[in-house]
Amino acid sequence: MKTNILIPGVALAIGLGVGFGLGNSGGGVDDGVANVEKQLRTRSSDRAGMDQGINSSRDKKVRSLDDIYRQPGQSDRVQALLDFYSGLSPDQFASEAEKLDALPFNERILASVLLFGKWAEVDPTAAMAFTDTMGFAGAFVRPTVLQGWASTDPVNAAKYYTDNPAQFAMMNMMGGRGRGGMGAQGPGEIIAGEWAKQDPEAAMAWASGLKTNSSDAMTSVISEVAKTDPSKAAAMVGTMDADAQTGAYETIAKQWGTKNFAEAAAWANGLPEEQRNAAMSAAIEGLALKNPAFAAAEIGKMTDAEAIRDAVPTVAKNYARTDVQGSMDWLNSLDNDGAKRDAMREVMPIWASSNSAAALEFVKSQTSPEVKDRAAETYVWSNRNSPPEELAEVAGMITDEGDRSRTTGVVAARWMQEDKAAATDFINGTNSISDEMKERLLSGKPMWGGRGRGRDRD
Repeated sequence: MKTNILIPGVALAIGLGVGFGLGNSGGGVDDGVANVEKQLRTRSSDRAGMDQGINSSRDKKVRSLDDIYRQPGQSDRVQALLDFYSGLSPDQFASEAEKLDALPFNERILASVLLFGKWAEVDPTAAMAFTDTMGFAGAFVRPTVLQGWASTDPVNAAKYYTDNPAQFAMMNMMGGRGRGGMGAQGPGEIIAGEWAKQDPEAAMAWASGLKTNSSDAMTSVISEVAKTDPSKAAAMVGTMDADAQTGAYETIAKQWGTKNFAEAAAWANGLPEEQRNAAMSAAIEGLALKNPAFAAAEIGKMTDAEAIRDAVPTVAKNYARTDVQGSMDWLNSLDNDGAKRDAMREVMPIWASSNSAAALEFVKSQTSPEVKDRAAETYVWSNRNSPPEELAEVAGMITDEGDRSRTTGVVAARWMQEDKAAATDFINGTNSISDEMKERLLSGKPMWGGRGRGRDRD
């Protein structure tokens, strides 16, 4: 099984806060679904059957999930899961998938990605059919199934997607490569990216003909090509609509900037004016992965405020990893409050962990309310070392009422765990949090409600 299947599945599950719990927990897949799965077997099932002899020895070592999770060592468990799922016959995957709901959340995520990724290589249509029995959680497993399928058989994965567009409607709504976002991929992007690893020209031809999110899929092909040949990727952009070219150029520029910034900058400077600044910004982001101080200096040469704002968070984060004080001084010197504000969630956790005193001085020194609010909020949320009294004072600096209330509530909740008496006095005396939240905190309830047994509670 290809390990690149793991990344999007895990990122999607954790980023959206949605588990892979099975919709019919406590019960099996009904006979109707089982019959559909049998009818949907693909030619890859035969190949998996032939592999059984090779994998039979592994089954003797590990016979169940319980055996695996009793083993010490997380990496050994991962390898054991890979071996175990690789040894399953096509008709065993469904019964193993039913067992996942009994696992704790973190174990369920990993096991689900491994199981469905492998199932997709062995019998993709059966794996896809099973996701329809999982309720809402099925939507979050389909990316893993689709990528596993496309990694070995992109032609048929593409055909399945175009023949069943409604099955992937939620993925299309979540897809997109927005700058600074999570980078969750839509179905067309997943297929096109995997196909491009094998045949970029065929992948590009398919992506260009999609009725939905064609530009994103084409950009996925270009991104894959740019990893090894940025100039070839740049030549492919000409086949895209003018509106989609800017995003594709940014993708190339970031990949190219990581490899050779001088070449990337020369290429970006030759682009049309309306695309030049965004591409240069992306090239600097790529440079920041290797040399953040140099990238910060390159930002100083830029004049377009939006392009600067796009690049600053990535540069600041990478700068902070190697030089906390240098990143603070540089960020503080920028005359772009939007860029500073956007960078806070990237750098403040690093600053607060490394030098909380200096980080606090940065918060206090800000004259822009929007920067100070975000800096103070992120300082409190990410600080694990300072006493609650200090964090409460920082939370009180936030001018936005809603942000101040939420941040003060976080401080109070932590304080209750460390010193209930002192926290109780603080909660009763503050005006920053509502009476309802005070009542919840003092009674030991979650700040904003909670869930029990899969149901919303009033």
